[in-house]
Amino acid sequence: MAVPAPVPAPVRAAAGRDAAAPARTPVVTYALIALSALVLLAGPSFGLNPRYGTGNARVCAEQRFEQHWGAVPAELLANRPLDAGRLATLPPAVPGCTVPPTPHKIPFLSVLSSLFVHAGWLHLVGNLLFLYVFGPDVEERLGRLRFLLFYLGIGYLATYGWALAESDSTESVRALVGASGAIAGVLGGYLRCYPRARVTALVPVLFFLPLRFPAWLVLGLWFALQWWPVGPAVPGVAYLVHVIGFSAGWLLARPVRPRTGQTRRLTADTLGGTPHTGAEE
Repeated sequence: MAVPAPVPAPVRAAAGRDAAAPARTPVVTYALIALSALVLLAGPSFGLNPRYGTGNARVCAEQRFEQHWGAVPAELLANRPLDAGRLATLPPAVPGCTVPPTPHKIPFLSVLSSLFVHAGWLHLVGNLLFLYVFGPDVEERLGRLRFLLFYLGIGYLATYGWALAESDSTESVRALVGASGAIAGVLGGYLRCYPRARVTALVPVLFFLPLRFPAWLVLGLWFALQWWPVGPAVPGVAYLVHVIGFSAGWLLARPVRPRTGQTRRLTADTLGGTPHTGAEE
């Protein structure tokens, strides 16, 4: 599989808006979180669905599931599914595991499905906690429909950008799964909509002491940490997806709602996150 490095996990968010002008419920943000969680529970990665077996059988099922529903660069650029010959070049997840062709797969739609497929619960939590922290405020400023289109559009942009970058590499036949490209866009959008906000972050080098920083400093540091490893190849980590997503989010987020009350106080672990094998967003 192919997986971009996950977005670092936030810790908590505390509401700080004016009680006289309460924010609307972030329906789209919560729906995106719920759908991603349901896909994980129904698929092989979580290990609850008995149809996928256990042990090596489940690991093989994960690879097949991600190749089926993930976004494969070679498929996106050719606009057709991989044939058996190209799939045979995939390193097996476990000895003897083969990935069958999916002749009815529509590559363009696989980008959409890949945004809701994650490589295990750690990957899911690492992505969606950041969406939970920053998504509601961006949704409030953009409006629900525009936020949904913003999220999905940046997910597509980041995925196709990754496909172009990997067109001549061995990663071109691996599936990209995860939402961190779209979520990176939410972070960029947050910085655009709330440039003067302050974020409470846990600093690992100071024994996780919570300190408040300007949002531009916290998110700028996060962006720098994603940009730094883009040059050299990092197996299984699609940092470029994050860079494209964040940059697009900052450029495309144009607030349409007036700010009503104070910005939410945010707490986020800005340095967490462990790369997965494969490539995740």
